[in-house]
Amino acid sequence: MSFINSGFTGRRGRRDERLPPGQTLVEDWPVLSAGPTPQVSTADWTFTITTEDGAEHRWTWDDLTALGIEDVTTDIHCVTHWSKLAMPWRGVPLDAFFADVDTSADYAMAHCHGGYTTNVPLEDLLDGKAWVAVEAEGEPLTPEHGGPARLLVPHLYFWKSAKWLRGLQLMPDNDPGFWEQHGYHLRGDPWQEERYW
Repeated sequence: MSFINSGFTGRRGRRDERLPPGQTLVEDWPVLSAGPTPQVSTADWTFTITTEDGAEHRWTWDDLTALGIEDVTTDIHCVTHWSKLAMPWRGVPLDAFFADVDTSADYAMAHCHGGYTTNVPLEDLLDGKAWVAVEAEGEPLTPEHGGPARLLVPHLYFWKSAKWLRGLQLMPDNDPGFWEQHGYHLRGDPWQEERYW
């Protein structure tokens, strides 16, 4: 069994002027994984934000849904050159989780079931820029697409929208996550083609 699946080799599709440089439009939603797919039930799922001083703020699945799930329609862009436009999602804005979190940190490390991590500046997570997504295209997220909940940061390359999200560790410094340690860009803006260091 391959550690990195075949979706990383690229895809061909139609070109659209709404796409960032180097991207190709696809109709499907490729499944890309760097390891086995975790199976996490909503009954067992929790989300924790840990501040730089160690304070923990934790939510269960019921707590998440009580925060208010909203509809989002957005484009997504994968570093492997595919994009999907006007994709419907449902999720809770990160701002709702941070309402009672006191922090002076500038960065967050997303931690996921299965061990995956990715770093994201807080300015890319707050002010209506990111969600904890629970549905895509009218259906609950499947495990292959990061269900039951994944991070959705659509203005950055899709590796920043971490699948199987379980928490955010707030950090004063922009420490690299999994793909960033392997040469991917620390931020990942598709319009600037920030694919690699």
